[in-house]
Amino acid sequence: MTSLPSAPASVRIDAWLWAIRAYKTRSAATAACRAGHVRLNGSPAKASATLVNGDSVTVRMPGYERILKVRRLINKRVGAEAASHCFTDHTPPRPVAPALGLPQRDRGAGRPTKKDRREMERLRGSA
Repeated sequence: MTSLPSAPASVRIDAWLWAIRAYKTRSAATAACRAGHVRLNGSPAKASATLVNGDSVTVRMPGYERILKVRRLINKRVGAEAASHCFTDHTPPRPVAPALGLPQRDRGAGRPTKKDRREMERLRGSA
């Protein structure tokens, strides 16, 4: 396990989200807070909101929400393994998209014929 810097007394939520690698840049974390994508203990959080151990942070990502519980405060960006020790992830598993039963053409079969094209359009429902 890599060593973590000493825990500060308080940390801004945007700095913490950047430090645990939820966002690539601190400005992206700040923008997410301003847009209302970050909630602290159930209420919308400003970028300057301070965190304490045990807080619940909900981050809306494209297609799902991450629910994180603060285990340790850090304000410097650390490696992914070390960052994973700073929070507990309570995010429910994402549903798996059902596989579509569309037929696949064999590789090297060449261009579809007119009959093949009509068959594909009929299956897609666009004809």
